[in-house]
Amino acid sequence: MAGGVGSRFWPMSTTETPKQFVDVLGCGKTLIQLTLDRFHGVVSPDKVWVVTSVKYADEVRKQLPDVPAGNILTEPCRRGTAPCIAYVSWRIKATDPHANIVVTPSDHIVMNINEFQRVVKSTLKFVSETDAIVTLGMKPTRPETGYGYIQADLAFSSARNKEMYRVDSFKEKPDIETATKYISKNNFFWNSGIFIWNVSTIVNAFRVYQPVMSDIFEELLPLYGTDKEQEAINEKFPECENISVDYAILEKAEEIFVFPADFGWSDLGTWGSLLLNTERDIYGNSCIGPNIKVYETSNCMIHTTQEKRVVIQGLEGFIVAEKDDSLLICKLSEEQRIREFSE
Repeated sequence: MAGGVGSRFWPMSTTETPKQFVDVLGCGKTLIQLTLDRFHGVVSPDKVWVVTSVKYADEVRKQLPDVPAGNILTEPCRRGTAPCIAYVSWRIKATDPHANIVVTPSDHIVMNINEFQRVVKSTLKFVSETDAIVTLGMKPTRPETGYGYIQADLAFSSARNKEMYRVDSFKEKPDIETATKYISKNNFFWNSGIFIWNVSTIVNAFRVYQPVMSDIFEELLPLYGTDKEQEAINEKFPECENISVDYAILEKAEEIFVFPADFGWSDLGTWGSLLLNTERDIYGNSCIGPNIKVYETSNCMIHTTQEKRVVIQGLEGFIVAEKDDSLLICKLSEEQRIREFSE
């Protein structure tokens, strides 16, 4: 899924160049390229499908040249994750009615690739043998208010896979008091937004729980893979309800499981989360750029990849970021107001 606007990392990312297309980590690869890389050995590039906005399609083709152009699907408008997933599910089903699918955002990071691949391969085997819908739950490390939570029933694991547990409920993003209560227990996990299922399982779930949306994509079956597909999608896709897959399917499905995992995941929703998920010096500073010197500075996120030399003195708890002649200097505690500043 690569259609999000992802402009929270201004000035590094904007609505024209969302964060999935930016080298956030300063490692020479963008987030969408890193997303594809971590599936190396799990699935070949010709089995990778990307759903994005029509305005980003050329950028996807440029950044992922190994993915067939026909596997890059474009949405004419934003309608939430449910229509996005429904479209690609019917499209894949038309090509391979027995496919097992991993749905993942393109703008997250994973630090432990080996563990990620182990979890994904184990889950793919599980869904190939069952009618289960599986979501990957991340073991929480702090009372995070920016994530939704999954409450699992840890009393019994699945007989087919001892690392799988039934989902009791999904929880909205909590306040700090509720988040603290969640992590004091061992059966609450961050909702990563990574889902795994068989294509027939998810298509049937849409038929049961979202019949109107299901009918839209079912009617287009004869057109998938033809030169009439895009025109039909442009006409029918806006008719879909704007709804997340969590509300549309997951909260209603019966055979739904969670795989509690720990592979260094973050959705990188804020500059603060980037600070937490990158290497820091002994004073808590994360410096991403070719030549950054800091003095009497602590707990700062500094991202200056286009500058030859950056010297910072006397800051505590700040963001310093630049790109293309725009410079941001902002308190980390005030970063939610960045959009106001940048407009």
